[in-house]
Amino acid sequence: CSSDVCASDMGYAGDPNARTTNLDRLAGRSIDFRNAVSTCPVCCPYRASLLTGQYPLTHGVFLNDVPLGNEAPSIARVLIETGYDTAYIGKWHLDGIDRGAFIPPERRQGFHFWRAYGCTHDYNNSFYYADLDQKLEWEGYDAAAQTREANSYIREHAGGRPFCLFLSWGPPHAPYHTAPERFRAVVRAEDIRLRENVPERFQNRAREDLAGYYAHIAALDECLGEILATLEASGIDRNTILVFTSDHGDMLYSQGGQK
Repeated sequence: CSSDVCASDMGYAGDPNARTTNLDRLAGRSIDFRNAVSTCPVCCPYRASLLTGQYPLTHGVFLNDVPLGNEAPSIARVLIETGYDTAYIGKWHLDGIDRGAFIPPERRQGFHFWRAYGCTHDYNNSFYYADLDQKLEWEGYDAAAQTREANSYIREHAGGRPFCLFLSWGPPHAPYHTAPERFRAVVRAEDIRLRENVPERFQNRAREDLAGYYAHIAALDECLGEILATLEASGIDRNTILVFTSDHGDMLYSQGGQK
């Protein structure tokens, strides 16, 4: 699972604003790589490194909207050679400047099952492609719909050949106030606790934006809980490696100013 959640913005990491019951539970029984550092913490470069194991100046995606070439041995291609099924669901953002273009099979880096789209931040009006050059729409909040698709894939493949599934959520990237209402209702701006280094002139705006940011995180935490429940119900939770990672962490005010 991949998203834009900053590593420090979780309950188990000490963030008082985070509502991350499932992430905290996962962290409690996982290896937490606290000193893992991206060599280029921007969306496209990090994603390309995650898939290829190469540095940005090697794979060539050194900034956003540069297409990833097919030269590198991607994780999907390597696993296919050892008998794995491969699947990708959600945000791709590795095929160049046209973020809404159809991505043909030969540009999917070895992923066979495909429910993906280049890049969008309109999480409640979000699209994807499958096998054909036909734009399809996720129902409602895209992270929740993508999670349902991932759960369906897991149930269908449990007990069969091993599989590698990438589930790539777009939130909590801006815009921050588009999470489902039930999450926004419980994360109120007036309750947000700011870090001491946030200048006074930014504080009101910071609380408003962060309330939306943490509402997205709470929504993703519920999605992760559904993935964990599906793995357990399918009987493969003890034979599955689940990795939760982030490409950069979308936090406007973490250092007291905008980035």
